[in-house]
Amino acid sequence: MARKAKGGGNAAPKEQMIVDQPLGDILSGRYLSYALSTIMSRSLPDVRDGLKPVHRRLLYAMYQLKLGANTGPKKSARVVGDVIGKFHPHGDQSVYDALVRLAQDFAVRYPLVDGQGNFGNIDGDNAAAMRYTEARLTKVAELLMEGIDENAVDFRPTYDGDSLEPIVMPANFPNLLANGSSGIAVGMATNIPPHNVAELCEAMEMMLDSDQEPEVKDLLKAVKGPDFPTGGILVEPKNSIAEAYKTGRGSFRLRARWEREDGKRGTYQIIVTEIPYQVQKSKLIERIAQLITERKIPMLDDVRDESAEDIRLVLVPKSQNVEPELLMEALFRHSDLEVRFGLNMNVLDGGVVPRVMNLKEVLQAWLMHRQEVLVRRSQHRLEAVLHRIEVLEGYLIVYLNIDKVIKIIRTKDEPKPELMKAFKLTEVQAEAILNMRLRSLRKLEEMEIKGEHDNLSKERDHLKALIKSEAKQWKEIRAQIGEIRKMFGADTALGARRTKIGKAPEPVDVEVLAESLIEKEPVTVICSDKGWLRGMKGHGHKPGDFKYKEGDKEGFILEAQTTDRVSLFATNGRFYTIGADKLPPGRGFGEPVRLMIDLPNDAAIVSIRVYNPEERFLVASDDGRGFIVEAKDMLAQTKNGRQVLNVGDKAEARICVPVLPDADYLAAIGTNRKMLVFPLSEIPVMAKGKGVILQKYKDGRMADAKAFNMKAGLTYMMRGAETPVKDIKPWIGTRAQAGRIPPNGFPNRTKFS
Repeated sequence: MARKAKGGGNAAPKEQMIVDQPLGDILSGRYLSYALSTIMSRSLPDVRDGLKPVHRRLLYAMYQLKLGANTGPKKSARVVGDVIGKFHPHGDQSVYDALVRLAQDFAVRYPLVDGQGNFGNIDGDNAAAMRYTEARLTKVAELLMEGIDENAVDFRPTYDGDSLEPIVMPANFPNLLANGSSGIAVGMATNIPPHNVAELCEAMEMMLDSDQEPEVKDLLKAVKGPDFPTGGILVEPKNSIAEAYKTGRGSFRLRARWEREDGKRGTYQIIVTEIPYQVQKSKLIERIAQLITERKIPMLDDVRDESAEDIRLVLVPKSQNVEPELLMEALFRHSDLEVRFGLNMNVLDGGVVPRVMNLKEVLQAWLMHRQEVLVRRSQHRLEAVLHRIEVLEGYLIVYLNIDKVIKIIRTKDEPKPELMKAFKLTEVQAEAILNMRLRSLRKLEEMEIKGEHDNLSKERDHLKALIKSEAKQWKEIRAQIGEIRKMFGADTALGARRTKIGKAPEPVDVEVLAESLIEKEPVTVICSDKGWLRGMKGHGHKPGDFKYKEGDKEGFILEAQTTDRVSLFATNGRFYTIGADKLPPGRGFGEPVRLMIDLPNDAAIVSIRVYNPEERFLVASDDGRGFIVEAKDMLAQTKNGRQVLNVGDKAEARICVPVLPDADYLAAIGTNRKMLVFPLSEIPVMAKGKGVILQKYKDGRMADAKAFNMKAGLTYMMRGAETPVKDIKPWIGTRAQAGRIPPNGFPNRTKFS
């Protein structure tokens, strides 16, 4: 063949191939086309049948292969081949994955595919290859396609134009809410949990039976909440559930179901029988084992998987003194034994417009679709009935004039027009008579035709009345919904509610929970004079046995439990809190406290105590100002500590002494060796501030203070023994006085202890 001349033939000039348009406009147009394709043809389900295109095509391909619920299954590879060959031009693996999910009873509340073979499990194992598995439709899928050959829905050409596919299924089953859906499109997403069909039917019966339009809150009397295929316990507050269904957006808190199983000698273990939806059991066990290894749940000793067909996870506590409720609360917070399932009812309204619907709107859309399907099926059936009645009337004419009919057929070259002329038949009747078999001309057949004619006449009248009357249509739909409710009632294996509706859990005290996560052991807290902190296991250690760095010495020593919190008060007036379980080990010299808290370099530690929320303390600066503070106001949540005592530029926090419940007086002494005693009632209780003047100093600073009970008397430490002040009256005064020289024998270090 000769080569075409350059620029000849049908080639377009280069000038016509150039698009004179901004690049941004071109890109936005192309991206919009892609976004619309993703939204409408891939990610969002149709509100009417709850299916995405791939699922709809899968079911229709299986319908064409006659893989009904009562027929034998066929290889999944055959189904996938038909789907990608006729309807869905995508990868075979993606189509097979969609098929597998429709068959998994732990993924779909009401499976649409009955799978034979290995279709995966809740551990997250994949299904076998499609050449090894077989599939067929379930009763639910057959309900979805009921009447599809009766002009119930519109069809459109497939991608190659060879055949037709349904735009939507007739959907004699509320599949969108029953099985839920999830998908991510461009700029939008959907996430709908599965629900109980019997409850949905009850809600729709309420909508059809009520004289007034029920609101979403009324429908929630029937629809209690999601019903997940894996069960679990829904612990979301009722007001949150109502708000989610009212707006179409929200989330649901779902917990695993567990029970306590008692053993011998007072022992027990926790058995988890149901896990939250879409949680892989193997990964859940792996996570719990990791928590045990990392000692984040120290009260848990072991986790075992004893599952067979049913789930059975065994959680073994370390001690029988551990409350199972606290242990489970800790696991709920740290693992997927508790999850949140989002609700975003973003669907295609009418298969075209994406929008977020509430519960009532979704149910209403399904009901309107069912009305349209009912009318179309009734019209289709009416046409078939009218055609059959027309044929039967022609047959009856034959039986009344059998001899004449036979004569015309035998003698005429064109019997059809002769029959139509002789008996005033229609073309349809004449054609049916000519196609009759001779054996149909018996007497018994005539009686059967008359009976069929009478029955069809009644059906014709019923269908005409149904098509004309909207009230009769809704009555018929109401009856259909009643049948579905009965088919999937609470007394059936598939219809019984699986997810229990529980009460919202009471708020757990974070402090109590934190303590429960720590194994309680005795520990001795040691802080050196220069701020090196450590925790030595056990109690009863001799102070002389502790070693310190060269140039350092003993600072503070106190006994505590690993579940305690240690409160530190510094010269900058801040309180810091450290968990006793987080202290460096006792071997060695410990670690600088500044690595654990944000303590400035120019600040030093004044006191260290075990935190007790019931205690009160007097805090004061060395310029003699202070107040009483409750321990709960001293607790710090961050490394930066909590500012309680405000100190000036020339003052430092110096005093933090306990105020016992029976204490009624305070003794204060300064470095100028002057002591003052005054009632505690003169000191305010504050959470933060500078406080009031406790004692005035002309040439000294505040050295120490002690709260005491006047009846018990005031004592001070002298040579390791408590020495009482025999007559305290000379030092009693009022707050903010200077005081007087302490009694003879008072230590030169001006300290009460």
